[in-house]
Amino acid sequence: MDSERNPSEYVVCFLGGSEKGLELFRLELDKYIQGLKNNMSCEESGLENHIKSYLSSWFEDVVCPIQRVVLLFQEKLTFLLHAALSYTPVEVKESDEKTKRDINRFLNVASLQGLIHEGTMTSLCMAMTEEQHKSVVIDCSSSQPQFYNAGSNRFCEEWMQAFLNGTEGGNPFLFRQVLENFKLKAIQDTNNLKRFIRQAEMNHYALFKCYMFLKNCGSGDILLKIVKVEHEEMPEAKNVVAVLEEFMKEAPAQSF
Repeated sequence: MDSERNPSEYVVCFLGGSEKGLELFRLELDKYIQGLKNNMSCEESGLENHIKSYLSSWFEDVVCPIQRVVLLFQEKLTFLLHAALSYTPVEVKESDEKTKRDINRFLNVASLQGLIHEGTMTSLCMAMTEEQHKSVVIDCSSSQPQFYNAGSNRFCEEWMQAFLNGTEGGNPFLFRQVLENFKLKAIQDTNNLKRFIRQAEMNHYALFKCYMFLKNCGSGDILLKIVKVEHEEMPEAKNVVAVLEEFMKEAPAQSF
């Protein structure tokens, strides 16, 4: 009687080289299996063939999108990394659905969503939209995609090179690991800056350390926006951020 009440249960095993590599894609695999469950709820006719077809493309659909984006954009990947890090909206034009999905997935994975406070992320998205009034536009109408209204900095350029170095081995798991390291470094830099700002509230030398850190980290333009949003309701820290903004405006553009 229990077997009649409860639907059949299945175990799906993904074989992808190493457990550690697949662990990087845990959320994507969970979502992929949810799609499989939705397919199994349809009519029985042709169900087996439909499921086989769905599962046969799991590696291409789940693991390979980041690799495809890196190979598509090459040096221009720096613009995509900057957009993801700064929460700048991205609009993809004249692209097939697969490429558009790949780009959106890359942006979702590369963003700091879930790693910084949700309220900060929402405020930052609003601030970036109000400040720029424009989305980054990617025109895929030709073999070489073109970017419009795009930004970059030294941090993103250095990580772009790390991605390109990974193309030699052709291991799709490596690109995801590089992307996770990219986010980890961005979070570490953000936390270091916030620590310096707390010290600078009482120490002028710490203020100078903040300034030098922003100049040398390669992503001072973005980090300053993040901490500005986070410290909006904290008067002393807000004053420190305002001073840093003035310093950075006077700094040479290449310092970023």
